[in-house]
Amino acid sequence: MELKGEAKLVRIFVGESDIIHHIPVYERIVHEARKMHLAGATVFKGVMGYGGNSRIHTSKILRLSEDMPMVIEIVDEEEKINNFLPLLHDIFEEANCGGLITMEKAEIISYVVAKKKAD
Repeated sequence: MELKGEAKLVRIFVGESDIIHHIPVYERIVHEARKMHLAGATVFKGVMGYGGNSRIHTSKILRLSEDMPMVIEIVDEEEKINNFLPLLHDIFEEANCGGLITMEKAEIISYVVAKKKAD
């Protein structure tokens, strides 16, 4: 797959404890992105944050939270990202959870797929 030039970056903010059918929402999003052949997805776990309800979640030892902020980033061509957005909406609806989705321009400088090693 060749990917270069103008693209879109989607950033999805969810909580670690957001679940859909016993699967974390962030995990479901990554699996669905893979099914739709998006270039890639990365999940980051935050150490502190708050969302719409303004409740602070932190990883401090004396205040352990089971709902740490999670961020999923996906970069691909605009058309593929736009086709993925309705599915994201459906995931949020089905999970009945809060979250935030942002999108911005991205310039892909290099996207290198490792060649499979010969046995």
